Amino acid sequence: MNKQQSLSVQQVTQHIANVLALDARLKDIWVEGEVSNFKRHAASGHAYFTLKDEKSQLKCVMWKTSVARLQYIPTDGDRVRAHGRIEVYADAGQYQLYADAMQPAGVGALFLQFERLKARLNAEGLFDSERKRPLPQFPRVIGVVTAPNAAAFQDILNVLRRRYPLARVLLSPTLVQGEDAPPQIVRALRRLAADGRADVILLARGGGSIEDLWAFNDERVARAVAESVIPVVTGVGHEIDFTIVDFVSDLRAPTPSAGAELITPDSDVLRGSLYGLNAALENAMLGGLTLRRGTIEDHARTLRHLSPERTIQNARQRLDTFSARMATATASRLKLQRERLNAISRALEAANPEALLSRGYAIVTRAGDGKRITDANDAAPGTGITITLGSGELRATVKERILP
Repeated sequence: MNKQQSLSVQQVTQHIANVLALDARLKDIWVEGEVSNFKRHAASGHAYFTLKDEKSQLKCVMWKTSVARLQYIPTDGDRVRAHGRIEVYADAGQYQLYADAMQPAGVGALFLQFERLKARLNAEGLFDSERKRPLPQFPRVIGVVTAPNAAAFQDILNVLRRRYPLARVLLSPTLVQGEDAPPQIVRALRRLAADGRADVILLARGGGSIEDLWAFNDERVARAVAESVIPVVTGVGHEIDFTIVDFVSDLRAPTPSAGAELITPDSDVLRGSLYGLNAALENAMLGGLTLRRGTIEDHARTLRHLSPERTIQNARQRLDTFSARMATATASRLKLQRERLNAISRALEAANPEALLSRGYAIVTRAGDGKRITDANDAAPGTGITITLGSGELRATVKERILP
């Protein structure tokens, strides 16, 4: 039987960590228990403690930044609700809660009410991602639902002036805390919808306790956000605070200032992009012009090559070449004929009897029949002969014949 391959301790620990990481519930969890052995590290400022109940205990750690935001510092024996995520601390081989918020467990009734409403609205589909609408990329008018004298409103205005001053702000004022806040928030949202100028709505409130933020856990407010014809972004409380409207809205921002940033583009980035696009456009135009100029020059060369004028010039040049060749050939032929004629003339001249006579030769004929005498046997002694000279004739009689 083959032995199964063994794993190292680190591999087992990593596998457990991976399994825990796949559990979505463990990434966003509230744990209630009694605080034990709460300690803050003197150098780092991090807090380490244990949550326990009658049967179990859970190691916990809270980083310095989260500790600094606590409005309540627990002591050993306090019953609390801690929010965070469960992960494995590999060095110790144990799972623990990485807490980012903590509250006394005395507000448990409110959290129970919160969880029940959250579950019911979720079952109705109000939290579904499919119903979330995209935000306008360049909003012209931003509707803000908050208290006009709140610090959160000033924070929003400061962010918008710095980040995207092109947008107009349309405030729909409302209370954001207390029993009268929920119906006022609903009316403020509906006023913006009826007005119709806003491209996006920012529903905002600064931080506070769970009681301070409870208006944003009201079912009427949640349904008004869901029914809004204008996209709604929520920026309620601090980063660790979650309310019902955060789940219903089209986008949740951790703070009001962050909400102002999420709904607007950065004008500096836009300016840089505009410069880049302008440079790219110039390069594209110059490249296109250069390409088209080259194409035109190619066409011009082709037209010049195919031009009738060029054909005529070529024909004219060929005609000149043929004329020169014809003249040369004619001259050569005439010279040759002239030389032939001269040769014939010389030959004829050489054969002309008169020419022979002029050089001292004579023609001898018999006087009786005029037959030319070329042999001594042709004329016996006493035969009359005529001697034709170059100038005149002589008549004589053969006196003696001398044979060779």
